[in-house]
Amino acid sequence: MRVVVQRVKEAAVKVEGKVVGRIQQGLLLFVGFTQGDDYEKIDYMVNKVINLRIFDDNNGVMNLSSKEVNASILSVSQFTLYGDAKKGNRPSYIKALNGEEAISLYEYFNRQLNQTIPTETGVFGAEMEVSLINDGPITILLEK
Repeated sequence: MRVVVQRVKEAAVKVEGKVVGRIQQGLLLFVGFTQGDDYEKIDYMVNKVINLRIFDDNNGVMNLSSKEVNASILSVSQFTLYGDAKKGNRPSYIKALNGEEAISLYEYFNRQLNQTIPTETGVFGAEMEVSLINDGPITILLEK
């Protein structure tokens, strides 16, 4: 499982021109799954995301988590996180988990996040337009 975490001032995702998810201050997550991913890995990643201390405290030090600053999350599925371009110029996505298996993991991931932090989502498998104002910029890659 891979999650690209971006601290944002705001973010939104559109499908067919309609906004399906929008947040203000918080985290934009791009989420990808591979073979062997399971609920245990997702629980680990949820805990890591909600406790990741990348928001500034009163001294300007990244020392606060999403839950401490009342942030929101926008979670977007992205199988291309498992794109492999080592050979040639066209990435191979063979390591990305197939859609049927990935969607249940993605939905579980979002339900678990939403228990602690308000979580908006994109639409699994859809062509999406994601807009954001990156804050920092702060971008972290998490993998389990």
